[in-house]
Amino acid sequence: MYLIIGLGNPGKEYSGSRHNLGYQVVGALSCRLKSGEPVQKHWSLYVTVEYNGRQVMLAQPLTYMNRSGRAVVELLQNNNVDLADLLIIYDDLDLPPGELRLRQKGGSAGHRGVQSIIDTLGTSEFPRLRIGIGKPSPRTEDADYVLQPVEASEITLYADAIERASDAVLLFIDGGLEKAMNTYNQGV
Repeated sequence: MYLIIGLGNPGKEYSGSRHNLGYQVVGALSCRLKSGEPVQKHWSLYVTVEYNGRQVMLAQPLTYMNRSGRAVVELLQNNNVDLADLLIIYDDLDLPPGELRLRQKGGSAGHRGVQSIIDTLGTSEFPRLRIGIGKPSPRTEDADYVLQPVEASEITLYADAIERASDAVLLFIDGGLEKAMNTYNQGV
């Protein structure tokens, strides 16, 4: 089984924020794969679908971003998923808006949701897909910027990034991480 987890914060007040791009990718995949209604269990909303003969669980943690590790561990342990078959999707301030980057492992780069996962798992060796959101202006705090709704001028950019991220996830499932990295890592 593959476990695809999009990080974000539950609640309508966060739904359109940059910090919820992981949630949005999982939502897009759920629509694309015509999944049923999600189940609320293991600190998450999730649905299991079949894709090209493989079982895939699409999940959105309900723990809020800074405690994402709790949901990830629950989902991994209760579904016997190997770390190699886990993919964490999240926003990244260090990448230009809309740019994608897949990695096999790495640090959190200050992303508290990813740091929670690293701390809870006790390892940073798990696949991840980062979606660039760029840096805020010098007058805006990072925390405020990530929680702000996407600006009208950015809607098309992020809609395209969500679509490409969905494609990257499906290639990760079909062809493996290295193939997905070679296809979607821009300028690396």
